[in-house]
Amino acid sequence: MLSPFYLIVDRADTLAHFLPLGVRTVQLRIKDLELAELRAEVRRARDLCGVHDAQLIINDHWQLALEEGCDAVHLGQEDLDTADLDALRQADVRYGISTHDRIELDRALALEPAYIALGPVYATLLKKMPWRPQGLDKLQRWKHAIGDIPLVAIGGFTPERAAGAFERGADSVCVVTDVLQSADPVARVREWLEVTARTDQP
Repeated sequence: MLSPFYLIVDRADTLAHFLPLGVRTVQLRIKDLELAELRAEVRRARDLCGVHDAQLIINDHWQLALEEGCDAVHLGQEDLDTADLDALRQADVRYGISTHDRIELDRALALEPAYIALGPVYATLLKKMPWRPQGLDKLQRWKHAIGDIPLVAIGGFTPERAAGAFERGADSVCVVTDVLQSADPVARVREWLEVTARTDQP
């Protein structure tokens, strides 16, 4: 399901620049649109990923993902309170789950997710968080705890920091601001793809 480089974007059209470069795992994370506009974005992203044989993961909006035939969603802990996981399973929609502490990890493991994310590993500019940076040692402990479930490292990553995450057991490194706030996002994605291609990840 996951490639070593996992990119989050906030608009579908952005994918038109990145997918032809070889990006194969993307998350559409939109927080500022009404339903009709959001649905249009999901459809556009779904179609673009279909053309490029890329995995599209919809952040939070699991009902919309079901309705629009998407095959993966990313759920935060608060989403688990309302998401119909049985409906997702019946529709063969896989779900990844964010975790920050052991209580959240145990909850996630009980739900048999497609992957588990840990973050922020480093300090992040994406949003204010109540958690301090988790660090690479905790990333390694998470991998030991989850075994064969894919582990996604997120938060504050740069290409230079990627190797440390993979060495501690991460299967994928998730990136947002390092690409989207770059002076040259396309060049930055190329750098990320080169760096992650050198890992031993499948």
